[in-house]
Amino acid sequence: MTAKRMENKHVLVTGSGTGIGRGVALEFAREGAAVALHYSHSGGGAISAVEEIRRAGGKAEAFQADFNDAEQARRLAGEAIQFLGGLDVLVNNAGITMNVPFEQVTPEQFDTLYHVNVRAMFFLTQAAFPIMTKQGAGAVINLTSIHAYTGMTEHTVYAGTKAAIVAFTRVLALELAPKGIRVNAIAPGWIHVENHLKAMPDLDLQAAGRSIPAGFVGEPADVARLAIFLASGEARYIVGQTLIVDGGQTAIMPLSGERPIPITQPASTRCGFAMLL
Repeated sequence: MTAKRMENKHVLVTGSGTGIGRGVALEFAREGAAVALHYSHSGGGAISAVEEIRRAGGKAEAFQADFNDAEQARRLAGEAIQFLGGLDVLVNNAGITMNVPFEQVTPEQFDTLYHVNVRAMFFLTQAAFPIMTKQGAGAVINLTSIHAYTGMTEHTVYAGTKAAIVAFTRVLALELAPKGIRVNAIAPGWIHVENHLKAMPDLDLQAAGRSIPAGFVGEPADVARLAIFLASGEARYIVGQTLIVDGGQTAIMPLSGERPIPITQPASTRCGFAMLL
């Protein structure tokens, strides 16, 4: 067994009540970190993750903040830092989406997506910045999406927010690198989360996987393990980059007629404390 890579690290993961964020928070805890989990409205998923971490002997707490309000995002930074006793890693995962034809988008919908997906990330990071600077080291990991690079109809607003995160990551990395803080981003492709089952109850994951070169739909753990790497010293020379984790989705040339060759799906990468700690 190797040493836990995040031992004695303090981590804040936003949007960690469900899906990718919850998986990232659990993985950091599995690797030894103390974790603050953020949720916006429904706290059940974040609270259950906190209980899971504590049962395994870890340190965790859940915090609520509505990211449509920049001041609540700022407040979250202070509350998390107070609980953790510092901040080594900030994972800006929280985000929302919507499918609306361009001509039907309202100013309220536009503002909500940019407030939650971009503005809250900006000002939360700004509020967390002083403690990281004082410590002289830290890592910021922003979650974007392959929507920043590829198009899908009825996602004009969402795709814009995700592209903004890529640019924000690049420039922020230049400003914070001299202060010992590395900033990078992760752009997931299709990752299977519980909301898929709500939106598409008849979803056939095996059939969906056949459209992806990897041969399967990804899981939150696939993103979580990359986040651990980016937060660790092993990634010390990676600065200002957006790493795509999509099983090869964006590697397919449009109109080429290429079809992925189905392969056998590897063993599940789902992680839980019962089997990993």
